[in-house]
Amino acid sequence: MSDIPSWHIAGDWFDNCSCAVPCPCTFAQAPDNGFCESVLFWHVREGHYGDVKLDNLSFVRVGRWEGDLWARQATGVAGLYIDDHADDRQMAALPAIIGGRAGGFPGWVNECFAGGRQSRGIERAKIAYEIAPDLGRWGVEIIGKVKAWAKAISGPTSPPGEYPQLINAPGSETGPGPQLVTWGKSTVLSVDAHGFKFEYTLNSAKHIPFDWRGP
Repeated sequence: MSDIPSWHIAGDWFDNCSCAVPCPCTFAQAPDNGFCESVLFWHVREGHYGDVKLDNLSFVRVGRWEGDLWARQATGVAGLYIDDHADDRQMAALPAIIGGRAGGFPGWVNECFAGGRQSRGIERAKIAYEIAPDLGRWGVEIIGKVKAWAKAISGPTSPPGEYPQLINAPGSETGPGPQLVTWGKSTVLSVDAHGFKFEYTLNSAKHIPFDWRGP
């Protein structure tokens, strides 16, 4: 990887998937029913890829994978959307990172797809998202293509404004370390994008911060 520049991105990640609450993936288990259909979202608060600034960019992955990712027995297919205000250099840098070609934690994840991972392409899109300051709700929408909204789980014994969270998840989707997982529940998950068409309600969602660097 001698041609890979120094890079670093940090921000917010969340998903909305077909698994029941709580998603077994975060506990390093195989997905429900042997597959996962999902929307994954990243917002880069600050970052760079060499001299390419990546601050305040968002990107969305829609797709399906089958098998046990953590046992390195998974196969996957996905398509990517990147903020429509990204320039050409940013459009090249972000897929290099998230696709694993630039190493770091995404590179490790790519190796877990022992059966291969196929891309259905990369497109620019107008991405609207919200993450509540107290993590009580989050979601993303690309009009006509993706709608994925969730709220943090609460119940009759929950303290007001406090939500179930987990530290040191054995299968954290944003990597090792003391990331704080906030558990949520989908209010809507609807996808008609990159050849995928699926819809779920009352399924799993979660928010985890990420902080990734190149090797």
